[in-house]
Amino acid sequence: MIRIATFLPLLLLLNIAAFTQTQKLAVFNVKDYGATGKKMPSAQVAIQKAIDACAAAGGGMVYLPPGEYSSGTLTLKSHVRFHIEAGATLYSIKEKSAFGNDPLKEALIFADGAENISIEGRGIVNGQGQYEWRLNDIEDDFIRPNLDQMVALGKPLLRSFPKKDQFGKLVLLLRCKDVRITGLSFIDSPSWTIHPYACERITIDGIYIRSSLKDGVWADGIDPDGCKDVRISNCTIETGDDALVFYSMNWYGPALPCENITVTNCRLTSSSSAIKFCDGNMNAIRNVTIDNCVIRGSNRGIAFMNFDGGEVSDVVLSNLTVECIRNDWFWWGDGDPLHFNIKRRSEVHKSIKPENDKNPAGKIRRVLITNVIARGFGSSICNGHPDSWLEDITLNNVKLTMAHDPSAPYDKARTALVFKQVRNLKMKDVEITWEKPGYDKWESALVLEEVDGLQIDRFSGIAGQPKHPTILLNQVEHGTIRNSAVPDVTETFLQFTGGRTKGILLQGNDFRNARNPFLFDSGLIGAQIKSEGNVK
Repeated sequence: MIRIATFLPLLLLLNIAAFTQTQKLAVFNVKDYGATGKKMPSAQVAIQKAIDACAAAGGGMVYLPPGEYSSGTLTLKSHVRFHIEAGATLYSIKEKSAFGNDPLKEALIFADGAENISIEGRGIVNGQGQYEWRLNDIEDDFIRPNLDQMVALGKPLLRSFPKKDQFGKLVLLLRCKDVRITGLSFIDSPSWTIHPYACERITIDGIYIRSSLKDGVWADGIDPDGCKDVRISNCTIETGDDALVFYSMNWYGPALPCENITVTNCRLTSSSSAIKFCDGNMNAIRNVTIDNCVIRGSNRGIAFMNFDGGEVSDVVLSNLTVECIRNDWFWWGDGDPLHFNIKRRSEVHKSIKPENDKNPAGKIRRVLITNVIARGFGSSICNGHPDSWLEDITLNNVKLTMAHDPSAPYDKARTALVFKQVRNLKMKDVEITWEKPGYDKWESALVLEEVDGLQIDRFSGIAGQPKHPTILLNQVEHGTIRNSAVPDVTETFLQFTGGRTKGILLQGNDFRNARNPFLFDSGLIGAQIKSEGNVK
């Protein structure tokens, strides 16, 4: 007797096959709507017709077969998969009228309030960004020190500017949900490449972004603003301006938290900052994990900049290699692997009067940086604010190397790593080394100033020049330095200064290679600094 159960697997397969046959993907080929596959004339009308027809049918795929297509703004709608095939290139056209009347919404691919949309394929989106070099004619207070250096050296203030015949971002998504951007190459954007605002559940996977590293100003890579549940993975981003930036601003609506973000398996290069928790933060950037990434050839590695009163919190940066170089004078950064900075806008921009600056100093807290190998030409300066100190910053297993280029027109680097105005700073297995050729203006490996609550465990390093202490502590309270060894012959390992320095315990350190294990300002003795179990 044959049992019914014997046929169940076969019946299930037949049902799946029948369902698949009746549920074929609806494909809307743009050539069926008038696109020629040639770069000119514009295919904007034809492609938009295909998008509208796909949305009206309830969803499906808008298909760009191999060929060349030029367009202005294309508005995606819910349930549309916008597929650019391998061998197809979508160009951003150089006609102002093709991008609408709202400068804020100028973009090649645009959506507002759409759900379940994809921008996918193996083709190319090309913004045709081009630049011209001329004498600087804008005020940029962020790069004032670089500008002053160039003036002092008598160098012409030549810099790059975008040409005026190009418009918008490549992708601008407002208030969208369930977004996938996969597989494509985004080339030479005239402005930010991918900019989502107030979007939820975004996946960006396996894309390539490139803009000119020499002159691609304002051509950022990916700039999530007030978004949540964002996954960025397996991407290569090489941009003239910042590669990956997190915002919380009010340009398109209320400033919203940018939160619940993971970045994995990416390679980032930028003539400015590779990863930036942006100065444009009016609300919050929080719950961010960046893991297993490579940063190469960037003017600045990882930047925490907070100038609009918002908060950056609960950030993990792990398993990173960071290699920084010093780029042209007009880029933000100085070849520095790590940068923290809290300011009020009026403290940055001379045009803003303090009485008109209503935002308080922002906050940066609960940041873990672990398993990082970094090399750079500029000092890693990590500053809080007199009204808002950095809080709960942890460095674990971090190896930092300082380098010098004798042919560089200027070099502002003095100290390898600086922390100022911090509460609860923890450093474990931190190692600082200096490459040859050395620089006669190098100073200490580590400077700690105005720190309350310090733990240093197994620090290794020497000063950049023997006349300086390896570690300088100024106004440091309630700290422990333990299990650290002086790796080479050193004049002074620790120097304590500042009237508020107190409550410091030196425990289990090996000072045998130091001629002066520690020096004190007058009065910093006794109960203020204790020594237990150290080897001299």
